Amino acid sequence: MIQLRNIRKSYQTGFTSLEVLKGIELDIQEGEFVSIMGSSGSGKSTLLNILGILDDYTEGEYVLDNTLIKNLSQKQAAQYRNQFIGFVFQSFNLLSFKTALENVALPLYYQKVPRKKRQELALEYLDRVGLKEWAHHLPTQMSGGQQQRVAIARALISKPKVLLADEPTGALDTKTSYEVMDIFKEVNNQGITIIVVTHENDIAEMTNRIIRLRDGVIESNTILAQ
Repeated sequence: MIQLRNIRKSYQTGFTSLEVLKGIELDIQEGEFVSIMGSSGSGKSTLLNILGILDDYTEGEYVLDNTLIKNLSQKQAAQYRNQFIGFVFQSFNLLSFKTALENVALPLYYQKVPRKKRQELALEYLDRVGLKEWAHHLPTQMSGGQQQRVAIARALISKPKVLLADEPTGALDTKTSYEVMDIFKEVNNQGITIIVVTHENDIAEMTNRIIRLRDGVIESNTILAQ
């Protein structure tokens, strides 16, 4: 599903160049559940942004589902994101003035799916994360865990092949974090590839493989016995 070959990423700061990723070699198979760990500045967020086609890389090759992702226009990048990738963020990124149903349905609006169909599907996906009864509540009327489940439903409604989660449990208590990870496990069992960036060891240990970054390189790549 994902092949990274000698991925390097540098940022220009004034007259100097800062290399954040220093030759990442990585394969992630379809249907894997992987976590990426590393201290602040290790390059994990940069790597996730490249995987999510939100940022370009400086050198190397990124192949997603047999397609080389390189030098894309903004329109092409958006098309590939819509086709392949779902995102879940630590801060939920829900629109505060829209209901849970409207937030979940939003990706289908951009795909020009008719309104009635959008609402039917959004209700179905809210039901999958246990929030059907909260469909007409605003995010401000919901707990952090509920908001994150809405965000997961929104990420899944486009039927992505890869789900990228950036510190999805970072703002949640332990019990709620584990509930969110249980949802990810169910989603993964349906064949969706999941990549979670986390700094929490107990969360990483709920995935099938832990990739640790240090100073822009892969320090370890450990398959966990499940």
